[in-house]
Amino acid sequence: MFIVDSYTTAVWFCVITMLCWGSWGNTQKLAGKSWRYELFYWDYVIGILLLSLIFAFTLGSIGSEGRSFLVDLRQADASNIWSAFLGGVIFNAANILLSTAIAIAGMSVAFPVGIGIALVLGVIVNYLGSQKGDPLLLFLGVALITTAIILNAVAYRKNAAGTGQKLSTKGLVVSILAGILMSFFYRFIAASMDLENFSAPAAGLMTPYTAVVIFSFGIFVSNFVFNTILLKKPISGPPTSYGEYFRGKFSLHLVGILGGIIWGIGNSLNLIAAGKAGPAISYGLGQGATLVAALWGVFIWKEFKNAPRGVSTLIGVMLVLFLAGIVSIIYAGQ
Repeated sequence: MFIVDSYTTAVWFCVITMLCWGSWGNTQKLAGKSWRYELFYWDYVIGILLLSLIFAFTLGSIGSEGRSFLVDLRQADASNIWSAFLGGVIFNAANILLSTAIAIAGMSVAFPVGIGIALVLGVIVNYLGSQKGDPLLLFLGVALITTAIILNAVAYRKNAAGTGQKLSTKGLVVSILAGILMSFFYRFIAASMDLENFSAPAAGLMTPYTAVVIFSFGIFVSNFVFNTILLKKPISGPPTSYGEYFRGKFSLHLVGILGGIIWGIGNSLNLIAAGKAGPAISYGLGQGATLVAALWGVFIWKEFKNAPRGVSTLIGVMLVLFLAGIVSIIYAGQ
């Protein structure tokens, strides 16, 4: 299977993760003009599962190092399979809440608050699980990003007040809940893999390619429960049905699948990089997606258009702090 053998390559993979995780929300914004997010989300989940299988049978099954996907799957312990599957269930619950927050409050709010909280708590959880990297630089980066999150919340509140928009308390609360849940999923996947040796992983543990497939099945299976409930009792908007999903245009389904593939590419590359960078650094860099999403929300979707005086300054400082935090996390792994 394909294995990352240098820290520099691992960092670049995490940068790609950052771009993917921060950009998939654009597909929801595109589909959301005529498509409920609960319906979009089914296609998104299918896209994640398809991408994981494609990677498993290609990058995960070539070369002489490691174990090929099917061989690795057959030897995996049930406890490790369950760990990766549970990670998918936790992620799915968190991501449905994040999708809800995007629909209610927009990308420039949902991502910085939700994913920002997930970054801070997730780095702590993953560092405690595998203490790899300079803790001073790592947590300095986390502190800088935490400050950026607070500034984003202040900017959102000032923008809502200055433009006469109703402050979406529900959007903020849902974003916070999504972030707390999101901070735990990665640790369950990481625990199912042999992070110390992808070339010759210990018996019973899985390679990242196999772990991602099990994780993706966890998302897919749990979606029959979580998303069915949301279809009937949505957090925002009127109830909808599976009939509406099957009546959707093919082009709308493709947009959702594309969103899942984009996120899935980022997830796979991030876990492949975790063997060299360590899970805390790999996860922390990937969750720099917050910066990417904020840029999309501010500059492309114009979510702060006609903002009152001072808001643009807050956004600028927020982005600088995010960037400084990401750089600090990168250097923590050297």
